[in-house]
Amino acid sequence: MPLTPLRRPSRLHVWIGLLLGLGALAAPVWADTAAPAPKLAVVISIDQFRADYLVRFRPYFVAGGFRRLLEGGADYQNNHYRHAVTKTAPGHATILSGVHANIHGIVANEWVDRTTWQVIESVEDPAFPLVGAAPAAGRSPGGVLEAKAGRSPRNYLATTVGDQLKLRFGTHSKVFAVAHKDRSAILMGGKLADAAYWINGGRFVTSTYYRDELPEWIANFNAAGHVEARFGQTWERLLAPEVYDAAQGPDDAPGENTDFGFGRTFPKKVDGGRPQLSPKFYEAYENDPAASELVGAFVQEAVKQEQLGRHANTDLLCVGFSQIDKVGHSYGPDSHELMDAVLRLDRVLADLLACLDREVGLANCVIVLTADHGSSPLPEHVQALRAEIPAGRLQTAELDAAVNAALDRAFGPLPANEYWALRDNFGYHLRPSALAARKITVAAAAGVVKQVLQAWPQIANAFTTDEVLAVAPEGDLLPAATRRSFFPGRSQDVIFVLKPYFIDRPKSGTNHGTPYDYDTHVPQLWFGAGVTPGVHAERTGMDDLAPTLAGLLGVPRPPQAQGRQLF
Repeated sequence: MPLTPLRRPSRLHVWIGLLLGLGALAAPVWADTAAPAPKLAVVISIDQFRADYLVRFRPYFVAGGFRRLLEGGADYQNNHYRHAVTKTAPGHATILSGVHANIHGIVANEWVDRTTWQVIESVEDPAFPLVGAAPAAGRSPGGVLEAKAGRSPRNYLATTVGDQLKLRFGTHSKVFAVAHKDRSAILMGGKLADAAYWINGGRFVTSTYYRDELPEWIANFNAAGHVEARFGQTWERLLAPEVYDAAQGPDDAPGENTDFGFGRTFPKKVDGGRPQLSPKFYEAYENDPAASELVGAFVQEAVKQEQLGRHANTDLLCVGFSQIDKVGHSYGPDSHELMDAVLRLDRVLADLLACLDREVGLANCVIVLTADHGSSPLPEHVQALRAEIPAGRLQTAELDAAVNAALDRAFGPLPANEYWALRDNFGYHLRPSALAARKITVAAAAGVVKQVLQAWPQIANAFTTDEVLAVAPEGDLLPAATRRSFFPGRSQDVIFVLKPYFIDRPKSGTNHGTPYDYDTHVPQLWFGAGVTPGVHAERTGMDDLAPTLAGLLGVPRPPQAQGRQLF
């Protein structure tokens, strides 16, 4: 049964204390005989980090970053998400719960609220305003809402490993989450996290779900102006241009984005294309590797200030790096920009591991590195390699027009103030008021929409709600993956799946969100206490991570977790 959100940490701690008082009477015998748990567990998620990046860029890694984890850890090289909608929020909701959207309810980054017909963000919650946001900070990174909107895990219906830690050990174990994006921090942290922080308008913020004001050390970190100090500086490649040419091809490639004042080639001036500080600068900064450096510096400070790894029981630190996602969307996985961002993140990771070694000792830590999804190559890149390979861009406005025109033909046009359907990610919600006006069933209208979608050249298949719900989620084929991404009341009435190498960005850049290997195949790389180094070729699922980590930490696996314990 999902945990319910608590408004203040003080109530949270009282509740946990009562549970602990009862639970101590029935503590299992194995808790006293199991191997000692690590002092600190660190879960690192790199947004849009494909598994092949660890192979492709390995020759250029430094000794202390990715290479340290690869050479000293357990590398599950054939690791995949088993759900179809490979977006940021569903991925982060799966990492530490071990379940998919059909259970945790996070069907996408945002979805249409069928009561208001407005788009809501996955971690939106007006009841818990932001804490620490700058005045008029604008939109949060990757978010739909203005900065004044609140955030919490209210929409998240699963239990995480961090929740299990808090239920077992209460205040003797700390769960701390830091990420570039709000949804990354909140969904990895879970319902009972002591703290979750993310970047908004160049500052680290939280919400009143966690606390009413920022700790002094975070206020001081924000006041130092790390982000603004980057204004007007230049992003240049870390290594010689010919190294990138050999690994990735030319710097100037068709299909790349030209936003943020960057253009398609190096060097890139980080000013948003404006002569003075403006909201455009903050958009450019999110694409700049300095954003990864900022998260890394904040995490290092958090380890020291929050005394992580020094409490009576295991602490959990969740870290989300998202600059790779930003630059990946803009330039694609085969770009100079993506390669340089990965190499610079490698240096950030090396510094973070060195900090953990100094502050806690890596022998006392278990670290798992993964990602929330992968990424499709630019369709222009695919066709440049072989023009016969089908690839391209879905023109969503044309698809929307075709769907509504087909419904008009089938059932007659609607009044000017009404509409048949609303597209939401990879699917359509049918308007109950429109169906009622024409006395049409959902099934009849869904059938018309499905016919349009299945005939569309960029779409592989389409499913109605009834068809999705008729599929068992335990299978391995596309319908089962679609079922694992489906949650009644939040998912669409008709869902479609794009063909391979087709994306829903009509002009430039790339995307993710499909059930194909380039989107599902991500790292699961373990290192540290309790981990036997080695390379593993068997296929694993991202839903295996949570049960494995729970086993290492000596706490029960999340109650709904479906994966297996790998070791």
